[in-house]
Amino acid sequence: MILQNYFTQYWWVTVIFALLFYKLILRFLLGMVIVPENKLGLVTKKFVLLGRHRKLPDGRIIAINGEAGYQAATLAPGLYWSMWPWQYRVIMEPFTIIPEGKIGLVLANDGVEIPTGSILARKVDSDNFQDAEKFLRNQGQKGRQTAYITAGTYRINSLAFTVTIADMVMIEENMVGIVTTLDGRPIESGQIAGRTIEGHNNFQDIDTFLQNGGCRGLQPAIILAGSYNLNPWAVQVEEIPMTDVPIGFVGVVISYIGDDGKDLTGEHFRHGNIVSKGHRGVWIDAYGPGKYPINKYTMKLELVPTTNLVLNWANARNESHQLDKNLSTITVRSKDGFPFNLDVSQIIHIPATEAPKVIARFGSMSNLVSQVLEPTIGNYFRNSAQDSDVISFLSTRKERQQSAKEHIKTVLDDYNVNAVDTLIGDILPPEALMKTLTDRKIAEEEQKTYQIQRMAQEQRQGMEKETAIADMQKEIVKAQQSVEIAQRTADAFVKKAEGDANSLKLQVDAEAAAIKMRANAEAEATKARAGAQAEATKLNATADAERISKTGLAEAEKTEAIGNATAHAYEQQVKAMGGDNFTRYKITEEISKGGIKIIPDLIVNGSGNTDGGLSGLMGMQLIQMMQEKKKDEASTTEM
Repeated sequence: MILQNYFTQYWWVTVIFALLFYKLILRFLLGMVIVPENKLGLVTKKFVLLGRHRKLPDGRIIAINGEAGYQAATLAPGLYWSMWPWQYRVIMEPFTIIPEGKIGLVLANDGVEIPTGSILARKVDSDNFQDAEKFLRNQGQKGRQTAYITAGTYRINSLAFTVTIADMVMIEENMVGIVTTLDGRPIESGQIAGRTIEGHNNFQDIDTFLQNGGCRGLQPAIILAGSYNLNPWAVQVEEIPMTDVPIGFVGVVISYIGDDGKDLTGEHFRHGNIVSKGHRGVWIDAYGPGKYPINKYTMKLELVPTTNLVLNWANARNESHQLDKNLSTITVRSKDGFPFNLDVSQIIHIPATEAPKVIARFGSMSNLVSQVLEPTIGNYFRNSAQDSDVISFLSTRKERQQSAKEHIKTVLDDYNVNAVDTLIGDILPPEALMKTLTDRKIAEEEQKTYQIQRMAQEQRQGMEKETAIADMQKEIVKAQQSVEIAQRTADAFVKKAEGDANSLKLQVDAEAAAIKMRANAEAEATKARAGAQAEATKLNATADAERISKTGLAEAEKTEAIGNATAHAYEQQVKAMGGDNFTRYKITEEISKGGIKIIPDLIVNGSGNTDGGLSGLMGMQLIQMMQEKKKDEASTTEM
């Protein structure tokens, strides 16, 4: 009980005793070593008493045959005996841990020498560098290793290997990785990049790349978006955006690497070689709209518009494509010595199938503009302006535009470019000449204005006249109707007179015949009574009949004579006055009978004809005379 209380109170003494026991008894006498479960024992052998392998070979620092020095073998977690402290030193070291998203780069501290010309040690079987002895027995090379270890926990002898943590390579979306390798064979003469090597898993297996003949330097192959375990000692990656070919364009590929391919353009095109895909030169197949992983160091994608392209020869007016940013207004000189400025727009179109030829000939669209379009169009209009004066050039703009279109189209056809249209914009003649033309034009326009105003006045006068006539149209129509009525009345009078005369003549003849017959009958009846009286009566009856017959005949002839006279008088008046004048006379007569006033008391004729006023006065006088005649007839009738 007393001993138990002692140990409880003085527990630390127990600990010290245990340590002394381990140190003195277990460690020194039995050589016991305990390696914790999360540690690794690194062993150093201090000496070798007997044996053939007493010392390390020259140039080696890691022992694999029991030599004194750093031992390749390590102690895994556990209990070990015979590791006496006077002969062995054991250092406890934590495991090597590679986090997620990282890789471990390995530097071997011992091994055979790297061959001349190489900078990285080739991979050998060593259980991911956890078996240093196996690494050395398999002729592992000292220095930076091509192999690496991925995320995980490893028992790596830090005396034999030094591990450095590095990031994985991340290629973002719509990006592309350009690869340059740091080891391999030299690039072939005449090439700027190595050849395409298969089987290296996007350069993650650099040993396969080297074994298959990969060259150091720029690589034609690229890597796309994703995460890659790439050894930065062996591979360097430059991340660039993918190449975009917009809608309305094609991308002509110019390759700087590959073998010299066969020219596919034929005999008629002698301005550059166009080859098939994979060869050095301009590829015959252009890329359509889309995104492409292009290695900008081994090939170039030249954009060529396939829609109509507008180029402006004008100051401060450029299209969004900026191909005309160096173009300016064309200055020309006319035949009469006047310089003036000319704005021109040229519309061109390059078919997709012709785009490789354009690039093979010029190298780029900007070269096409500067080497062909600019001198062709500028010189054409300068030559054209010298053939005419400024005024003629201005007045024949449409014809010159058409002529320019045809000429430029012929020229551009030889360069595989379609000329759609040529448009002349602003023409800026000299200011002094423009002032003269402006003054002349103003004078012409003023003259036209005066003529228009005069015509307007004449039209206004005519309109007022027509308006007055239209206002009088009702009365005129009424007067015309009265004339027609009078004409028909006069005709009726003539017909009635003729009818009355014929009727009266017939009545007189009938009455005379009847009286004669009655007289004859009475004479026959009374013949017997008195011969003398009968004879007297007969004579009287005959006389009376004769008298009545002559009287009726005279009245009929009188009526007929009056009607004939009236008709003859109308006929004579028509012949004497003319049909239109007689009609006007009758119209005037009927109007005067009705008391209708259709003619102003005074007419002022603006046309300058003096007969108009005199006719008006004569008409007024005639109406006045007819009105006085009517009054006289009325007075006579009343009396």
